Amino acid sequence: MSKIAVLRLGHRITRDQRITTHIALVARAYGASEVIIAGERDRRLIGSVERVVERWGGDFAARFEDDWKKVIREWRKSGGLIVHLTMYGVNLPDIIHELREKWRSGAPLLVIVGGEKVPGEVFRFADYNVAISNQPHSEVAALATFLDWLHEGKELTREYPGAKLKVIPQLRGKKVVYLK
Repeated sequence: MSKIAVLRLGHRITRDQRITTHIALVARAYGASEVIIAGERDRRLIGSVERVVERWGGDFAARFEDDWKKVIREWRKSGGLIVHLTMYGVNLPDIIHELREKWRSGAPLLVIVGGEKVPGEVFRFADYNVAISNQPHSEVAALATFLDWLHEGKELTREYPGAKLKVIPQLRGKKVVYLK
């Protein structure tokens, strides 16, 4: 299996701070290794993600990039696949087996999720425009759904190296243990 990165388009500080943070959290929890954010720079957002990684472990990075087209060009040049999550593409159940096979064979995936209106170029640049339902939906939900289908649910029991905290699952109540 190869690397997965998430490219978040069109981040706006005043409107998208919580949504973009949630995209980063979902990307990390569901098996991506980084989130690349194109849009307004927000140091607090990066700091928030870094604090989660420090406490909960794993190897995950968050960064800003001014030129999202450059990110896509470099990804493609390195042999990676570009997957754009939308409501207009090929339905997820019809394409997931092909994507999973290519990813498991070593093709890194760049998963694009929009923010403000997604430029038409994204649809043309993507190797795959994947519909997570053909209805309006949240980019956070689309990312979680896609990554869960890609990993076939295995990401839900993943261990995070370097974690200082760990949740102990139980029917009622909250149990968190400190590992270090």
